[in-house]
Amino acid sequence: MTDYDIFNGDADGICALLQLRLAEPRDTQLVTGVKRDINLLKRVEAKAGDRITVLDISMDKNIKDLHRLLGAGAQVFYVDHHFAGEVPASAALKSMINEAPDVCTSLLINHYLRGAYSAWGIVGTFGDNLKKSALGMAKNSDLSAEQLQLLENLGIYINYNGYGSDLTELHFDPAELYTLAAQYSSPLDFITGGAEYFERLETGYHQDLSLARAVQPMLADESVAVFELPDAAWARRVSGVFGNDLSNDNPNRGHAVLTAKANGNYLVSLRAPLNNKQGAAAVCRQFPTGGGREAAAGINDLPAAMLGQFIDTFKRAYS
Repeated sequence: MTDYDIFNGDADGICALLQLRLAEPRDTQLVTGVKRDINLLKRVEAKAGDRITVLDISMDKNIKDLHRLLGAGAQVFYVDHHFAGEVPASAALKSMINEAPDVCTSLLINHYLRGAYSAWGIVGTFGDNLKKSALGMAKNSDLSAEQLQLLENLGIYINYNGYGSDLTELHFDPAELYTLAAQYSSPLDFITGGAEYFERLETGYHQDLSLARAVQPMLADESVAVFELPDAAWARRVSGVFGNDLSNDNPNRGHAVLTAKANGNYLVSLRAPLNNKQGAAAVCRQFPTGGGREAAAGINDLPAAMLGQFIDTFKRAYS
C-alpha cells in the first residue's frame, strides 16, 4: 500500500497538510508544485488499497483523474474550497468541500481535527488572505497580538513562495518547505528554530513587493484597478500577494494583476473586493485556463487578444 499527499504549493495547501500529518502521521509520497500547478492527480498512478489525500486543489480541474484513481481502487480523502463541479458518488471517496468565500482548506482541516493544531491552521488562513476568519480561529487561543502578527507574516510569506512559472523561480520547493516546517508542531517554533528559512522568505517578499508597489495602474477607479507587471521572475513571484496587498489597502475595489508572459499573453491574478467577496471565479472561468474561487481567482494564460474583453468583464462584475 502506498500513501500519497497531494497538495497545493501555497500556504493553505501546506498548512492544511501540516495539521493533518501532525495529527495523523503517515509516511507518504508528496505531490505538489507551484501554486498554479493544480492538475496534480495526473501524476499519480495508484493501485487498489492505496490511500490518497488531496488538499486545496479544484476537484473540477482534476475530475478525470479522480475518476481514474477511484476506478483503480484507491481510497481518496479530498478537502478543498475551490469550484468542485459534480462530486463523484463513490464509497471510496470522502470529501469535505466548502466553496464559501470566507473558508479555506486550512480552516476546514482545523475543524476536522477540532483545533488540534490550530496555530498552523491560522497561518494557512492568513496566507489565503482571510484575515477575519484567521482572527476568529484565534479568538479562544492564548496567542498575543505580537504572536498573531508573526503568524500572519508567516502565512503571507509561505503563500508568496508558491508563485512562479516553475520551481526554479521559488525560494523553496513547496515539498521542501513543507518538510522543513513539519519538524515543528507550532509555527512559532518554526519561526525561531527555522529562522534562516523564515528570513529568506521575508527578505524575498519585501524585495519583490517593493518593486510591484512602484508600478502605476493601467486602470483605476472606485470599483476596479488593473496593474500590469513585466515578464520577470520577481513579478511572477509577487503577483498573487500583490493582489492581496492591494485588496487590503482598498477593500471596496476589485483588483486584477496581469503579469506579461514570454508568449505575449498574460498570467492573471484577480481579487474580488474584500467587502464583496464574490464573483472572481465566475469572471475567470469565462476565459481559457481560468478558474478559482469566489474571493480570488486567476487565468494561467490569457490571450493578449482577449485583454480588452477581460477588462470589460471585470469592470462589469464590480461596477
